[in-house]
Amino acid sequence: MSEETVSKKGKEYLAGWTPWRIKRYWFYGLVTVAALVIPWIRIEGNHLFLLSFDKLKLHLMFVQFDMQELYLMPFLLMILFIGIFGITVLGGRVFCGWMCPQTIFRVVYRDLIETKLLGLRKRIKNKQQEPDYSLAENKIKRVVALLLWTGLAFIAAADLMWYFVPPEDFLAYIQNPMEHTVLVGTIIGIVLFLVYDVIFLKENFCVYVCPYSRIQSVLYDDDTVMAIYNPNRGGEIYNEHKEKMFTKQKDLLAVNTNAECTTCESCVTVCPTHIDIRKGLQLECINCLECVDACTEVMGNLGKPTLVEWSSEKETLFQKGKTHYFRPKIMGYAAILIIVSVILAMMGSKKEYMLLNINKENRLYSISTTDEGKTQVDNAYTFLLQNTLNEDHEYYFDVIAPAGMEGKIKILEPEKAFTVKPGVVKKKVVVLYTDELLVNDDRKDTVIPITIKAYAVDAKDKVVVLRQSTFTFPRADMLK
Repeated sequence: MSEETVSKKGKEYLAGWTPWRIKRYWFYGLVTVAALVIPWIRIEGNHLFLLSFDKLKLHLMFVQFDMQELYLMPFLLMILFIGIFGITVLGGRVFCGWMCPQTIFRVVYRDLIETKLLGLRKRIKNKQQEPDYSLAENKIKRVVALLLWTGLAFIAAADLMWYFVPPEDFLAYIQNPMEHTVLVGTIIGIVLFLVYDVIFLKENFCVYVCPYSRIQSVLYDDDTVMAIYNPNRGGEIYNEHKEKMFTKQKDLLAVNTNAECTTCESCVTVCPTHIDIRKGLQLECINCLECVDACTEVMGNLGKPTLVEWSSEKETLFQKGKTHYFRPKIMGYAAILIIVSVILAMMGSKKEYMLLNINKENRLYSISTTDEGKTQVDNAYTFLLQNTLNEDHEYYFDVIAPAGMEGKIKILEPEKAFTVKPGVVKKKVVVLYTDELLVNDDRKDTVIPITIKAYAVDAKDKVVVLRQSTFTFPRADMLK
């Protein structure tokens, strides 16, 4: 085949081809915009997600929960980890390459700041050659890069804190830094870590620090989709001991005349974690698919399909048929996610807009005589009530007695509704009484089960809680 024919076929093959790198850039942009915008979205003062350390509140799906309702957090963490594990079984370390902040930050610093803006690196496709920092010009550029990234790190740190301190409070707090030293110190600590991590630690974080790479190895199976080199077409570059056998195409062709790998090592040069994908499955691979792009372009210019594919070992390496995406393991993860999400939704739907604890005082009862000469039995309680809404409300309650005693147990104190401010625990002494003979038992006091129906007077349809308690009625001889 002539060079002209190959060139024409290559152009046709690559026509309309969009590198995975470009698709990742767009996805990074969407993730970044979402991360920056979500903390600002509020409905009736409630955030989409906010774990407020300041006000001890959890906002989830625009519903506000008190810290006593943090039983929801384990379900959120289960969804997070099960989701990541399921993604790993399906698509390898695709989370690392496409969603991990570490990867996004490195791309911003290396590809945008160092390469595109400052020209410290010559090409995005060469990630192995570090800039020569001995040159005076490069030293100045590195300082500029450091300053640019530090500024972005402050934005990233602030964005992270917005999920724990709402933006509207954050902006007010940051204007008085000496009064909020913990917040300021946390931001500075995050910025210092991001500067060290992104500029100095770099991809070593993915290779040596991140525990996810160790977990992924036990989650993979033959159908897991990943960046994988096809030795059946390209030829074996490494032996069974992972030792490199060929560095030149002529040597490879001397052993395997059908081998298509050109040994150009574009897939190696472009790799951010500095591995050779032709060596096989490696924990350092983050599924960024840069190697797929590199090989697609090289082989595409030759009019051939790429030797490095986003595929599974079953399909590409072992050639045992198509990849099974909806296999039992994936369906199991999906089922668990659905079950946990349903449980979370059900528990979240039972949100109470008032928290109420009722403690009966140590004295069982008190007995007195009314002006009309009736015997009155009092029971005292301490109500601890918290308004979990964002505005003041007027609260009161009713007493629901057992059948046959309806309306006979009444409220002595308080006589009228009382105001409770948002987020404040209100302590209220409550006295219930009866001036009727509820039980006539000569042997013992009688504990009568009652239900307290507490509600917001100005939002009775929305704010209602029921609590079980007891009313102690004395034995007959105590009433004489």
